[in-house]
Amino acid sequence: QVQLVESGGGLVQAGGSLRLSCAASGRTIRAYAMGWFRQAPGKEREFVGSISWSGGLTYYTDSVRGRFTISRDNAKNTVNLQMNSLKPEDTAVYYCAASSVGTGTDQSHQYEYWGQGTQVTVSS
Repeated sequence: QVQLVESGGGLVQAGGSLRLSCAASGRTIRAYAMGWFRQAPGKEREFVGSISWSGGLTYYTDSVRGRFTISRDNAKNTVNLQMNSLKPEDTAVYYCAASSVGTGTDQSHQYEYWGQGTQVTVSS
């Protein structure tokens, strides 16, 4: 079992930055690809980005590419999501998740473990 806990959410003005962290416990995430998803009120959960088990491959949804960056530190069992140039439409609960699909995937059903989420609110 892998337990995931997100942190770093909060309220920020448009154009600002936030750095989310996801701390894993229970077992190493070294063998897992890690993903970030988000869910805005009244909307379905959507893929934000993923990073392969080695960190060598990253994927991002079009709306965040160039603004968000995912990184991982397998030694510390953590994954980060650096979010720059934030927009009001980025407002959502952000979740990290772990997948056995080592290269990463945008399919939520391929993630076995999920965190509880952290709220990000971007004001205009």
